[in-house]
Amino acid sequence: MNTQAETGERHEKTVRALLRFAVTNDNDDRLAVLAAASQIDKLSAPQGHPDGFRFFHRTSAELCLAITEPHSGSAAMLRRHLERMTDERMKRAFAAAVELDQVKEPANPRSRALERTDGPSSHGKIIT
Repeated sequence: MNTQAETGERHEKTVRALLRFAVTNDNDDRLAVLAAASQIDKLSAPQGHPDGFRFFHRTSAELCLAITEPHSGSAAMLRRHLERMTDERMKRAFAAAVELDQVKEPANPRSRALERTDGPSSHGKIIT
């Protein structure tokens, strides 16, 4: 397996582990997040500096802390993580687990164009 594919799989594993931790707040799940992040760091490290690259481990530790011990910057940090997620189901699950409000997009992008807003009696009704 090539390193880029392996890094992608590890990233996905980290995202899933972080979601599980957000739901359980269990120390074993936190350790799974940090272990997966450390593996990504090892795979992503610049040539000759495998132990000095700790971006993913550090970021994951900060996210875990933001989940268990919220502080003034926690919501912003969790939102940035949420924005980087590509799987919509994972995004919704993570947002719910950490109790972040998400902007709801209509299921069908055309539905916004079909909404009538020209009067109080027709507000929110779909024109067919």
